[in-house]
Amino acid sequence: MTYAADRIEEEVAYLAYHFHWGMDDILDLEHADRRAYVARTARLVEQAEAGQ
Repeated sequence: MTYAADRIEEEVAYLAYHFHWGMDDILDLEHADRRAYVARTARLVEQAEAGQ
């Protein structure tokens, strides 16, 4: 199974925006770790938007 290039680009952009990390640093993460950062960051953003 391959991971779509557009999905990787979304993850990189999302993490770069929120953490100000470079593309190489983000791409160096293991896939599972990168997905975990994306998921956790999304929850934090949702909580902040909800005023929690």
